[in-house]
Amino acid sequence: MEKPGIVVVAGPTASGKSAVAVELCRRIGGEVVSADSMQVYRGMDVGTAKATRVEMGGVPHHMLDVADPDVSFSAAMYGEMAERDVEDILSRGLVPVVCGGTGLYIDALTRPMGFARPGDEVIRKRLTEEAEAPGGKERLHERLMRIDPETAGRLSPNDIRRVVRGLEIYELTGKSQTELNRLDAEKEEKYNTFMFALEWPREVLYRRIDLRVDEMIRRGLVEEVRRLLDKGLSAGSTAMQALGYKEIAQYLSGEISLEEAADRVKMGSRHYAKRQISWFKRDKRTVWIPAEGKTAGEIAGEIEKRIGYREM
Repeated sequence: MEKPGIVVVAGPTASGKSAVAVELCRRIGGEVVSADSMQVYRGMDVGTAKATRVEMGGVPHHMLDVADPDVSFSAAMYGEMAERDVEDILSRGLVPVVCGGTGLYIDALTRPMGFARPGDEVIRKRLTEEAEAPGGKERLHERLMRIDPETAGRLSPNDIRRVVRGLEIYELTGKSQTELNRLDAEKEEKYNTFMFALEWPREVLYRRIDLRVDEMIRRGLVEEVRRLLDKGLSAGSTAMQALGYKEIAQYLSGEISLEEAADRVKMGSRHYAKRQISWFKRDKRTVWIPAEGKTAGEIAGEIEKRIGYREM
């Protein structure tokens, strides 16, 4: 039986994915399924570059605003919820266009993932408490480096949540996250996935990132973070550790100036873009589309032609 086809528009932050996905949906009769780990949160709009109603252009978008920001949202939860949206879109004879830069979420939807399952609260609590002790996060990162050097190499010791998750996976399964990823990659995928990523010259992408951060601040990122904190969201919560939110929270607490906060967001976004590019380059399914000098419509047209050649 022929597997249903879905399209993925991926790439680094500030690469123009959302506009391309909307244009592609208009051309092929699709609906967007977001694959962004922060756009799932309600009330986090400016700092996550969530598409506005105008930017959506009348194209339905799914997997936005599906969780409160005080909830820890996982790849497993995303995979289950996004799959329901994909199946609904397919049942109506339309094409799911998955759009986002969170590679783990894209994998959770498009690949069978052995580790994308509920974790163990007891193990996670113990490891988190260990990380919060003096020198704890460095010790946990070193432990993960011994168990799973590939995953640890992608993470900072400050990324406590993901370091803890890597160790939790090992305790639960006896296998590293990298090994489980390899085993998952050998399983048959549920969908026929046509995956594209937008490619920019590095310096051009960095300029786009800088302009986007300036625009976020102009559009009210500071007010958005202040509103979340005023509602009682802890500065230490998962959502508030997101790039842009953590730095603005530091500004609001008087730790740094707004200019320094913006500079940190820009630098952090550049590092994040590098990690995203590395993730998608490792994925053999990815077809890179040069984006410089092209409109969103032109890129969507190129993707449409390539899908046609491969016969969805």
